[in-house]
Amino acid sequence: MQTTITSSTYDITRYGAVKDGKTVNTLAISQAIEDCAESGGGTVYVPAGRFLTGAVILKSNVNLFLEAGAILSFSNDINEYPVVESRWEGVKREVYASCIYAEEAENISVTGYGTLEGNGQYWWDLFRNKKNLYPRPKLVSFDTCKHVLISGVKMVNSPSWTVNPICCEDVTIHNISILNPANSPNTDGIDPESCRNVRISDCHIDVGDDCIAIKAGTEDTIERVPCENITITNCTMIHGHGGVVLGSEMSGDIRNVTVSNCVFEGTDRGIRLKSRRGRGGVIEDIRITNIVMKGVICPFIANLYYFCGPRGKDKYVYDKNPYPITEETPAFRRIHFSNITAREVSASAGFLYGLAEMYIEDITFDQVSVSMADDAEPGMPAMMSELEPMKQRGFYCSNVTDIRFNRVTVSNHEGPAFYVENGRDIEVSNCRSKNPRTQEESLVVFKNVTVTR
Repeated sequence: MQTTITSSTYDITRYGAVKDGKTVNTLAISQAIEDCAESGGGTVYVPAGRFLTGAVILKSNVNLFLEAGAILSFSNDINEYPVVESRWEGVKREVYASCIYAEEAENISVTGYGTLEGNGQYWWDLFRNKKNLYPRPKLVSFDTCKHVLISGVKMVNSPSWTVNPICCEDVTIHNISILNPANSPNTDGIDPESCRNVRISDCHIDVGDDCIAIKAGTEDTIERVPCENITITNCTMIHGHGGVVLGSEMSGDIRNVTVSNCVFEGTDRGIRLKSRRGRGGVIEDIRITNIVMKGVICPFIANLYYFCGPRGKDKYVYDKNPYPITEETPAFRRIHFSNITAREVSASAGFLYGLAEMYIEDITFDQVSVSMADDAEPGMPAMMSELEPMKQRGFYCSNVTDIRFNRVTVSNHEGPAFYVENGRDIEVSNCRSKNPRTQEESLVVFKNVTVTR
């Protein structure tokens, strides 16, 4: 049933939507969006109540608004999700449309005070049993869109990545809450991918994978598009595999990123940069400041031998001998950390490991305090071959150049507070080892290093 709407607000119940949580309302919601877009734009209104639906496809100039108490509950009927061509893990392919999806749209938004319920258990089971015909839906994904706003809503139980703008420009993600079970597979929080001008602020993220991951496609991505001009601020991040992660999909380059005023608790790892030979691309001009971490395996990781994913176990990836520098050689440079506290750290205060042929360069740590946990269990600071688990270690650096530690304190550690091998232009100033676990521990150990004091 369709009712003619004369205002710019389109209530889905006027199109026959029923809030019983059982009736599938996909057609009613789609018709409301269609009428809203054809009239020049406006708001598609979801009132309080539980509305079951399949994929919701937004169009230009449409704001999907969820009232307080409104729940869009997404169906477990595969037929409710059309197959579209979009990226999955950095490569364009056929995938199930996201629960909320748009392609080549402008001025679109998802706002309000309600909840997006992804009902992800069905999709997680399909994935674990390897029965999914196409990659799972994401909860919200916009592909090649401009002027995007996501604000206010709560998102739970995403089938896979929760929010994934792809090749979008001018994206604001503000004041949302994301909750996915800790054991749910690949349920990242917010993953801007090959986007430009993205602002993420005032969000709470508790998920089963990376809380925020910045990506730019893999070596198999035909069109290399950078992810650049990204700001992340005033967020709390709980559980997950990383607080803020850059890569490993970075073939299009990641640059101009700031992270500030955030709290990470139990996120496995804190700030994590990862890539490997074959990916190419550069991560550069990154600034991280005013962060508090608690209960992480390792607060700072920059790893150019990351082995997860296709071809990750090839000798070309794990070999520690130098290879010729080509367009397949990734690089990390100009990355700066300041005013950061990390407590109850288990494996290592920091882990930087560049390629033998491409050192990680121009990294600074200023006003940083890392304290190791008393009851730490051995853990892997980074995913790479031939790396033994660590426990209560200080900063471990290999294949690095132009690294500066200033006013950095490492507490309750085993071994040296700073261990560097194969390095050039290393500076350690005004740093302290506090309460080392044995009194004879050295502050600094260098092997094959040129030192600047």
